[in-house]
Amino acid sequence: MQLRTGGSKIKKSCVGKTVKKQRPVNLDLSTIRFPVTAISSILHRVSGVITFVALGILLWLLGLSLSSPEGFQQAASIMDSFFAKFIMWGILTALAYHVVGGIRHMLADFGFMEETLQVGTRSAQAAFVITVVLSILAGVLVW
Repeated sequence: MQLRTGGSKIKKSCVGKTVKKQRPVNLDLSTIRFPVTAISSILHRVSGVITFVALGILLWLLGLSLSSPEGFQQAASIMDSFFAKFIMWGILTALAYHVVGGIRHMLADFGFMEETLQVGTRSAQAAFVITVVLSILAGVLVW
């Protein structure tokens, strides 16, 4: 069943809702530019998921190291590999970004920052710079 309203066709679905027939044309994600505040928000969520998953890995490694002297040696040998050090560096970097982004959000929520696009952009850029510095420090700590 088709209805005509204001020159655009609207298709009536089975449940009685109307759905526009015209959809967005540009679905090429490589041409869409997100603002730095959106990237910051998305990365904050991603770093939270990485930190949550990493908690399981770190607890397993802690349990292994505390199980026995042989378990400690096994955990130490695992941590000697380049791959494990790289994973640990990634976990520390994700944790650092999540903490920095969380502090940024809390400062905004408590009213210490103006709620303007310019301030949001600068605080997101500052969070990225602080995270890069903390990531370098984490690399020095791990290696």
